[in-house]
Amino acid sequence: MTAGTPPVTATARGFQKLRATYGAALVLVPGPVIWLATGQRPSRRACRVAQVLGIRHLIQAALTAAAPEPAVLAIGGQVDAVHAASMLLLAAVSRAGRRAALTDALTEAAFAAAGFSASGCRPGPVISRTVSCQSAQGPEGHS
Repeated sequence: MTAGTPPVTATARGFQKLRATYGAALVLVPGPVIWLATGQRPSRRACRVAQVLGIRHLIQAALTAAAPEPAVLAIGGQVDAVHAASMLLLAAVSRAGRRAALTDALTEAAFAAAGFSASGCRPGPVISRTVSCQSAQGPEGHS
Protein backbone atom coordinates (compact mmCIF):
# COMPACT_ATOMS: atom_id res chain seq x y z
CA MET A 1 0.00 0.00 0.00
CA THR A 2 1.13 3.51 -0.74
CA ALA A 3 0.61 6.58 1.40
CA GLY A 4 -2.97 7.79 1.19
CA THR A 5 -4.24 4.45 -0.15
CA PRO A 6 -7.08 2.98 1.88
CA PRO A 7 -6.47 -0.44 3.40
CA VAL A 8 -7.86 -3.49 1.64
CA THR A 9 -11.36 -4.13 2.89
CA ALA A 10 -12.85 -7.43 3.96
CA THR A 11 -15.05 -7.15 0.87
CA ALA A 12 -11.99 -7.01 -1.39
CA ARG A 13 -10.45 -10.03 0.35
CA GLY A 14 -13.70 -11.94 0.04
CA PHE A 15 -13.85 -11.01 -3.64
CA GLN A 16 -10.32 -12.37 -4.15
CA LYS A 17 -11.28 -15.64 -2.44
CA LEU A 18 -14.45 -15.95 -4.52
CA ARG A 19 -12.47 -15.39 -7.73
CA ALA A 20 -9.86 -17.96 -6.71
CA THR A 21 -12.55 -20.51 -5.82
CA TYR A 22 -14.36 -19.93 -9.12
CA GLY A 23 -11.09 -20.23 -11.03
CA ALA A 24 -10.13 -23.44 -9.23
CA ALA A 25 -13.54 -24.95 -9.96
CA LEU A 26 -13.19 -24.13 -13.66
CA VAL A 27 -9.73 -25.68 -13.77
CA LEU A 28 -10.50 -28.80 -11.73
CA VAL A 29 -14.13 -29.63 -12.65
CA PRO A 30 -15.11 -27.60 -15.71
CA GLY A 31 -17.80 -30.00 -16.91
CA PRO A 32 -19.98 -29.86 -13.80
CA VAL A 33 -19.51 -26.09 -13.50
CA ILE A 34 -20.64 -25.55 -17.10
CA TRP A 35 -23.55 -27.95 -16.66
CA LEU A 36 -24.70 -26.23 -13.46
CA ALA A 37 -24.46 -22.81 -15.07
CA THR A 38 -26.08 -23.60 -18.40
CA GLY A 39 -28.00 -26.87 -18.02
CA GLN A 40 -26.13 -28.11 -21.08
CA ARG A 41 -23.65 -30.95 -21.41
CA PRO A 42 -20.33 -29.28 -22.34
CA SER A 43 -18.06 -30.37 -25.15
CA ARG A 44 -14.40 -31.15 -24.59
CA ARG A 45 -13.57 -27.87 -26.28
CA ALA A 46 -15.87 -25.95 -23.91
CA CYS A 47 -14.20 -27.64 -20.94
CA ARG A 48 -10.73 -26.70 -22.21
CA VAL A 49 -11.81 -23.10 -22.76
CA ALA A 50 -13.28 -23.06 -19.23
CA GLN A 51 -9.98 -24.36 -17.85
CA VAL A 52 -8.05 -21.56 -19.57
CA LEU A 53 -10.54 -19.06 -18.17
CA GLY A 54 -10.07 -20.65 -14.73
CA ILE A 55 -6.31 -20.19 -14.99
CA ARG A 56 -6.88 -16.52 -15.88
CA HIS A 57 -9.06 -16.10 -12.79
CA LEU A 58 -6.46 -17.78 -10.56
CA ILE A 59 -3.73 -15.50 -11.92
CA GLN A 60 -5.93 -12.44 -11.46
CA ALA A 61 -6.80 -13.47 -7.89
CA ALA A 62 -3.09 -13.95 -7.11
CA LEU A 63 -2.18 -10.56 -8.60
CA THR A 64 -4.87 -8.71 -6.69
CA ALA A 65 -3.90 -10.52 -3.49
CA ALA A 66 -0.22 -9.64 -4.00
CA ALA A 67 -0.93 -5.98 -4.81
CA PRO A 68 -4.39 -5.10 -3.48
CA GLU A 69 -4.09 -1.46 -4.54
CA PRO A 70 -7.20 0.30 -5.84
CA ALA A 71 -5.68 0.68 -9.31
CA VAL A 72 -4.89 -3.06 -9.53
CA LEU A 73 -8.45 -3.97 -8.51
CA ALA A 74 -9.81 -1.46 -11.05
CA ILE A 75 -7.63 -2.83 -13.87
CA GLY A 76 -8.92 -6.29 -12.99
CA GLY A 77 -12.43 -4.89 -13.25
CA GLN A 78 -11.60 -3.55 -16.70
CA VAL A 79 -10.31 -6.97 -17.78
CA ASP A 80 -13.57 -8.53 -16.56
CA ALA A 81 -15.64 -5.87 -18.36
CA VAL A 82 -13.83 -6.53 -21.65
CA HIS A 83 -14.36 -10.26 -21.18
CA ALA A 84 -18.08 -9.68 -20.52
CA ALA A 85 -18.35 -7.58 -23.69
CA SER A 86 -16.60 -10.26 -25.75
CA MET A 87 -19.06 -12.86 -24.45
CA LEU A 88 -21.99 -10.65 -25.49
CA LEU A 89 -20.51 -10.48 -28.99
CA LEU A 90 -20.10 -14.26 -29.04
CA ALA A 91 -23.71 -14.70 -27.90
CA ALA A 92 -24.83 -12.47 -30.76
CA VAL A 93 -23.14 -14.57 -33.42
CA SER A 94 -23.19 -18.11 -32.00
CA ARG A 95 -26.58 -19.70 -31.57
CA ALA A 96 -25.03 -22.93 -30.27
CA GLY A 97 -22.90 -21.17 -27.66
CA ARG A 98 -25.39 -18.45 -26.76
CA ARG A 99 -26.48 -19.78 -23.36
CA ALA A 100 -22.92 -20.40 -22.16
CA ALA A 101 -21.77 -17.03 -23.53
CA LEU A 102 -24.59 -15.13 -21.83
CA THR A 103 -23.99 -16.97 -18.55
CA ASP A 104 -20.30 -16.12 -18.74
CA ALA A 105 -21.08 -12.50 -19.67
CA LEU A 106 -23.24 -12.13 -16.55
CA THR A 107 -20.57 -13.75 -14.39
CA GLU A 108 -17.85 -11.50 -15.77
CA ALA A 109 -20.05 -8.41 -15.43
CA ALA A 110 -20.56 -9.29 -11.76
CA PHE A 111 -16.81 -9.71 -11.29
CA ALA A 112 -16.23 -6.35 -13.04
CA ALA A 113 -18.75 -4.61 -10.79
CA ALA A 114 -17.25 -6.21 -7.70
CA GLY A 115 -13.74 -5.21 -8.78
CA PHE A 116 -14.71 -1.59 -9.32
CA SER A 117 -16.64 -1.52 -6.07
CA ALA A 118 -13.77 -3.02 -4.07
CA SER A 119 -11.32 -0.57 -5.64
CA GLY A 120 -13.31 2.57 -4.99
CA CYS A 121 -12.56 3.47 -8.61
CA ARG A 122 -15.02 4.39 -11.27
CA PRO A 123 -15.01 2.61 -14.63
CA GLY A 124 -13.18 4.52 -17.32
CA PRO A 125 -11.44 3.90 -20.62
CA VAL A 126 -10.13 0.36 -20.90
CA ILE A 127 -6.61 1.54 -21.63
CA SER A 128 -5.46 4.61 -19.78
CA ARG A 129 -2.43 5.79 -17.90
CA THR A 130 -4.43 6.85 -14.89
CA VAL A 131 -7.29 5.30 -12.98
CA SER A 132 -9.74 7.56 -11.18
CA CYS A 133 -9.83 6.29 -7.61
CA GLN A 134 -11.11 7.80 -4.42
CA SER A 135 -8.99 7.72 -1.31
CA ALA A 136 -10.30 8.02 2.22
CA GLN A 137 -10.04 11.83 1.80
CA GLY A 138 -12.05 11.91 -1.43
CA PRO A 139 -11.31 12.07 -5.16
CA GLU A 140 -7.71 12.41 -6.25
CA GLY A 141 -8.15 15.39 -8.50
CA HIS A 142 -11.05 13.82 -10.41
CA SER A 143 -14.75 14.51 -10.17
